[in-house]
Amino acid sequence: QVHVAESGGGLVQTGGSLRISCSASGRTFSNYAMGWFRQAPGKEHEFVAAIDWSGGNTVYADSVKGRFTISRDNANNLMYLQMNSLKIEDTAVYYCAAALHPATSLTTIASMGRQDPAYWGQGTQVTVSS
Repeated sequence: QVHVAESGGGLVQTGGSLRISCSASGRTFSNYAMGWFRQAPGKEHEFVAAIDWSGGNTVYADSVKGRFTISRDNANNLMYLQMNSLKIEDTAVYYCAAALHPATSLTTIASMGRQDPAYWGQGTQVTVSS
C-alpha cells in the first residue's frame, strides 16, 4: 500500500527558516514527479513547488520563489521543502503529493487541486508568528 506522509512542521518567527519533509513508501518514487502544496484557513488550495523525478528540474509559485527550495533524496524516498525568510502569509497546512504516473509533467503537478488523483499526504502545519 502506498503511503505518503509529511513531517517537520511547527511554529517559527517571521524571517526564520524551517525544513519540512515528505516520506513515501509502498513503491519506488524515484521515477515520479512530486510537489508541495498548502492551504491556509479560509483560503484556496495553493501550489508551492514541484520537482521532477531526477531532481534536476523544479518549478515554484511566484509567492515563494527565491525563499523556498524543493529537493529530493531518491535513495531514501524523501522530498524536502526548505523554507527561508518566512512570512506570516506562509502560515498554512503543507501537503506533499506524488504523481500517479511516471510521465506526469511539472506543469500538471503545479495545476493539481486537492481532489485530483495523486498520492497525497495528510499535511503538516506551519505557523509563522510575528
